Amino acid sequence: MEQPVIFNRIPVLDLGKEVEELKPQILSALTEVLDKGAFIMGENVTRFEEEAASYLGVRHAVALNSGTDALVLALLAVGVGPGDEVIVPPFTFFATAEAVSQVGATPVFADVNAHDFNINIASIEEHISARTKAIIPVHLFGQPADLDDLRRLADAHQLLIIEDTAQAFGAEYKGQKVSGLGDIGTLSFFPSKNLGTYGDGGMLVTNRADYADKVRKLRAHGSTKKYFNEMVGYNSRLDEMQAAILRVKLPYVTGWNEARRRVADVYQQQLKGISGLLLPQENKDTMHVYHQFTLRVQEGRRDELKTALDQKGISTVIYYPLPVHKLPVYAHLNLVLPVSEQLSSEVLSLPMGPYLDNEVQEYVCESIIEALR
Repeated sequence: MEQPVIFNRIPVLDLGKEVEELKPQILSALTEVLDKGAFIMGENVTRFEEEAASYLGVRHAVALNSGTDALVLALLAVGVGPGDEVIVPPFTFFATAEAVSQVGATPVFADVNAHDFNINIASIEEHISARTKAIIPVHLFGQPADLDDLRRLADAHQLLIIEDTAQAFGAEYKGQKVSGLGDIGTLSFFPSKNLGTYGDGGMLVTNRADYADKVRKLRAHGSTKKYFNEMVGYNSRLDEMQAAILRVKLPYVTGWNEARRRVADVYQQQLKGISGLLLPQENKDTMHVYHQFTLRVQEGRRDELKTALDQKGISTVIYYPLPVHKLPVYAHLNLVLPVSEQLSSEVLSLPMGPYLDNEVQEYVCESIIEALR
């Protein structure tokens, strides 16, 4: 009699195999940093900026200490501040709106599309006012937003586009890497990201030298020359050890993204046609890099499915249980954004990653089908 396969608990993302594969290279890179004794703004930061800019097809890349700081410094670089409005999606991580509030501007929430979770162009247009200065589209879960229509709308109203690419490193829109297609792009290297370091890290990219120069000053207390501060800035530098790790990992990211897409294909094949499930879609002219594989579970059964999978040792995550406009900090706005609110009641993200084992993935799919019978 065939014995059942026994799995340990299945995490949403398992970094263990990545660490195991890369550990010799990472330890070598970190040892080199220790031996040189340069820990802040050293050679690895400079080289990583050059290598990332080349990979993304942009002229300038500025390494920072987080994706959140990248958003804040992007807004400051383009002159957004008190009295300005910035249009953002509510179905995303809090940092996108938080950054707008941090610089004293007002986040204005435009609803998202049900099919791809990204900001809705018609809703943006409804929320443009005389005070609107920029739009921040988020390439959510690795799916690029509709940048052509965004650009047409932004140009018509003389607005800036700041791409939040925290979840979409390496994703493509019409054959070009996202983050370099707006006025400024922001990136996060949080450990769970498609390209993540083993700590905090972020980056701002742009084709505008003036924006890049201003951010280089802002990240280092408003100076590019030590003890010669030209403006009030921040301490937002990517440290040398994290940069060394990212340099080791960058050559692998294309292969990892391809592996994520293969994992997504298996989910699509095995879960296609299951009643009550809506699977993520890949828009025309885009390359989705599946930071998350996020289902919509209809008929009010999302929490039931999550519980059933948990009982089988399968971890899942709800990104996001509340849209940003319903969080306590913005709840006083009393906004109704129906698509975002519906998505928050339906979404469930499955285990995903370039090292996800086929047998494990089949077990996940079988468990979903069994739970929804």
